[in-house]
Amino acid sequence: MALLRKAAALLSAAAAALIAIPPTASAAPTPHPSLFRENFDRLPPGPVTEGHGWTTDTSNGTLTVSRSATGHGRELRIRTEGNGRAFLVIPDLPLPGNSVWARMRLRVAEFPTAPDWAHWTLAEASGSDSPTLVRPLGGQYAPTDKGNFWGVGSDLGPTGDWTSWKTSAPAEAGKWQCVEFHLDATDNRVTVYLDGVEQSDLTVSTKDHGGTADDFVFPTFDKLKLGWQLYQADPSPSSYDVRLDDIALSTRRVGGCAR
Repeated sequence: MALLRKAAALLSAAAAALIAIPPTASAAPTPHPSLFRENFDRLPPGPVTEGHGWTTDTSNGTLTVSRSATGHGRELRIRTEGNGRAFLVIPDLPLPGNSVWARMRLRVAEFPTAPDWAHWTLAEASGSDSPTLVRPLGGQYAPTDKGNFWGVGSDLGPTGDWTSWKTSAPAEAGKWQCVEFHLDATDNRVTVYLDGVEQSDLTVSTKDHGGTADDFVFPTFDKLKLGWQLYQADPSPSSYDVRLDDIALSTRRVGGCAR
């Protein structure tokens, strides 16, 4: 009987403790870190001008949903002529803390080999409160080093037009890569990862960047463009083919790129 009375007392105390817990304490929602995802699998094959939460921006360029070269799912094919552009545009993008992690898989068939210093962009972030364009993913053809190299860049802001490319990050044509970048507003920092590996040489921040002596400062981001643009006329080759897939934006690192 003593054991039964003790067990009953324990059950009564546990029930009282449960009643004392406010009903909303364990039901409070946890903010979901995902801000945007697109793998193109739900879109029909063919030319595309918009999708769920995105539009397009083109000039001498097209975007087409194609069957994946691996035979599984679909991917986005971007094709431009000359110094054209073709972007998937994510507008009205609210970013908590003005910061974001991005991940995507991409393949560039060929990079430019002319003219000298040909400059290309694969990602561009902007905001309506500032003319500054932040280009977390792009690069340049450097004739002095006979190759194309990844680089972070910017334009139209107080630091001018620059691309901080590094020979430690060669751009490889014809190869699928998993690419990540982090826009961190705490120090106006851009960090790039290739196949899960941080490319520390490419990192830029408020005081350490490739422009003038002015501070590099983010706009209040509200738009992100992903695709391809080449800025110089009469490039070689004369057209460009880029494939994109598995795009994800998040308040945390998405991952999935480790070799």
